[in-house]
Amino acid sequence: MNISKRVLNMPFSGTRKLTPYINKAKANGKKIIAMYVGQPDIKTPDAFFKAIRNFNSDVLAYGENNGNPELRLAMSNYYKRCDIDFEPSDIFVTVAGSEAILFSLMITCDPGDNILAVEPFYTDYNLVTHELSIDVKPITTYPENGYHLPSKEKIQSLIDEKTKAILMNHPNNPTGAVYSEQEVNMICDLAIENDLFIISDEVYREFVYDNLQYTSFAHIERAKNNVIIVDSVSKRFSACGARIGNIASKNKEFLENIGKLCQARICAPTIDQEGAIELYKSSNEYIKKVNKEYQHRRDVAYDLLQEIEGIVCQKPEGAFYISAKLPVDNAEKFLIWMLENFDDNGEVPMMSPINGFYKSEGLGTKEVRFAYVLKEERIVRAINILKQALKAYPGRTIK
Repeated sequence: MNISKRVLNMPFSGTRKLTPYINKAKANGKKIIAMYVGQPDIKTPDAFFKAIRNFNSDVLAYGENNGNPELRLAMSNYYKRCDIDFEPSDIFVTVAGSEAILFSLMITCDPGDNILAVEPFYTDYNLVTHELSIDVKPITTYPENGYHLPSKEKIQSLIDEKTKAILMNHPNNPTGAVYSEQEVNMICDLAIENDLFIISDEVYREFVYDNLQYTSFAHIERAKNNVIIVDSVSKRFSACGARIGNIASKNKEFLENIGKLCQARICAPTIDQEGAIELYKSSNEYIKKVNKEYQHRRDVAYDLLQEIEGIVCQKPEGAFYISAKLPVDNAEKFLIWMLENFDDNGEVPMMSPINGFYKSEGLGTKEVRFAYVLKEERIVRAINILKQALKAYPGRTIK
C-alpha cells in the first residue's frame, strides 16, 4: 500500500519540526517560555462558558448545515458594528477559520490553478494549498519596510491565466503588518481588473494599534462581488479551542456553492456555536481592553528587541506577533541550539522560525516570529535570555 504523493509532499510547519527538540528539552527539566505559538493567555469571556453550562437538551443533535441561525444573526450584527454590510444569509458558520480557508479555496480554484499570497504568510496556507493541488505564487515582502506590499505592477506581473484568487491575511500573521487603505484599494483594483477573488483572512481585525485606521476588504463597495471574508472567534475572543469560524461574502454564486461543502461536513459543533453566540453579543469593552493589553505587550517586546545589537525589525501595526531578523547564520539552527545547549536558571525562550512561513526557497532563514501572548514579566524574561543566548551562540554573525 502507498501513501498519496499529495500528502507525502505536504510540508510540516517550522514549529512542528522543533517539537521533538522542545519535548526533549522539557524532559531534561528545562522550562520553555513559549512565544512560538499564537495561543493567547487572555481570559475568554465568561459568557461563553455560561452558555455551555446552560445548554440543556435530551439529545445532542445535528445543527443546520450553514450554521445556527441565532449565531449567524449575531455575526451579522457584529459586522454591522464594524461598518460591514453582511446579512445572516451572507454568512456560513465553519469549523474554525481553517475550514473557511479550505472551503474558499475549494470553490475558487481547481487543481492546477494558482493563487497569489503575501509572504511571509500563515503556515496553514501552504498546507491547505498542497491538499488541494493549488500552487501559491508569493507576493514577497521584507522586514526592512515593515512587510508592506510591493507596487501594483510587480503584483500584476505574477498574475497569469491560471490565477484565480489573491489570499490576504490582514492584519498579517506572522508580520503584524496592517495594510493601508491605499494598499487595500490596490489589491481590489487588481482583483477587479483581472476577474479574481480576494480571500481576506481577517481574524486579527480588532488588533490594530496606535489609532491606525483599519480598512477591511469588505469596506470596498466596488469589489463586493470579488471579496470573501474568512473569520474566527479564536483570537478575537481568546477562544482558540472553540473551533468556530465563518465565511462571509456578497457573491451570490459563491454562497450558493458553499452550501454544498457545508452539507458534506454536516455542521459545525453544536455546543460551541451556543457559546459563540454569546461571544458575538459581548460588549466592545472586552475588545478594547484586550487591544490595549496587546499594544502594551507589543511596545515592551519591541523596545527590548531594539536594544539587542544586530536585530532588524519594524514595530508591528497589528495582530500579536513581531517578526525579526536575527544576527545568526540560521534561525532554526539557533533555536535548536538553545533547546539543546543553553538556558538561564533552567529557562529557555522559544520563537517560531519564519522560513516555514515563506513559499520562496531560501527566504526567512534568519527570521523568527515572537508571539507576544504572555504577560509582560514573561516577555521581559524571554527577551533578556534571548540577548544572552545571542552573545553565546557560535553562529552569531556579529562579533
